[in-house]
Amino acid sequence: MKKAYNIVNILRIHDKDKFDQYVAGHLPSIEQYGGKFLVKGYPGEILEGSWESNLMVIHEFPCISQFKAWYNSEEYRPWKELRQSCADVNAILTEGF
Repeated sequence: MKKAYNIVNILRIHDKDKFDQYVAGHLPSIEQYGGKFLVKGYPGEILEGSWESNLMVIHEFPCISQFKAWYNSEEYRPWKELRQSCADVNAILTEGF
């Protein structure tokens, strides 16, 4: 089974207090579905092209179906809505080798 990677590029945070609540609050739901953080940090050095980011996050899940179960879960739903209300993000889902 190939692992799944959720790459989240946080472009803008409109309400830092709400975003901080999201960060702290959604962590248990990730762990409940077998996910973990691989990267959480401020953007690094741009090597090629252009890149706009304030914060980069990479999650690892056992597989894509497990990620989707978490992403669409009732446990994560209120946290996703909170994040969507206070930040602009780009997110992708991909499989590893």
